[in-house]
Amino acid sequence: MSAALPFKTADQMNPQTLARVTGVLFLITFATAIGALGLFQPVLDDPVGYVTGGGSDNRIFSGAFLELLLIIANIGTAVVLYPILKRQNEILAIGYVTARIVECALILVGILAVLTAVTLGQETPDADAGAIAYALAALKDWTFILGPGFVVGLGNGLILGYLMYRSGLVPRPLAALGLIGGPLICASGIAVMFGVFDQGGTGQSIAPSRSSSGS
Repeated sequence: MSAALPFKTADQMNPQTLARVTGVLFLITFATAIGALGLFQPVLDDPVGYVTGGGSDNRIFSGAFLELLLIIANIGTAVVLYPILKRQNEILAIGYVTARIVECALILVGILAVLTAVTLGQETPDADAGAIAYALAALKDWTFILGPGFVVGLGNGLILGYLMYRSGLVPRPLAALGLIGGPLICASGIAVMFGVFDQGGTGQSIAPSRSSSGS
């Protein structure tokens, strides 16, 4: 006879409890993503000046820490929601978890890029290091374009929006916003990729960087 688990599984938890946990995790994703982006600005706005002029390393480390928390919260939303979402469509539920993992992988690459820029400034603050820092900042920008600028639209917008619409766990008009916002996010990311408009410009601002269904 198998021993009883000392904790409840997601299937055994009260739906209201799951909703609260999910809501807290999504709030964490918003707060950490916005906070980290602000802390990373010295590297992203002037990477050459940062590595050659001695920028604030602790500020970048703080941003990296926030993005590590973002990764944990992102995966948490997928893990907590999966038992509920699979009741609607198991394949799409797995797709949502996969989208979250891909997004987190891109975030991690971005973290490594900015941390490498910090090391570059500490070890070899010269003209050549400045050129490398520019490439690292560009890599961080691309992770944002492909992560929040595309994968989020697919996962949080289309997949999660559809599953929430089917399940009725949230008001359907709210879920419909995810279905509308998701394609807009994907389209804006593709448009930035092909140079139709600049990252963060007016065109991309029309499509939200975060879908209404989550971060």
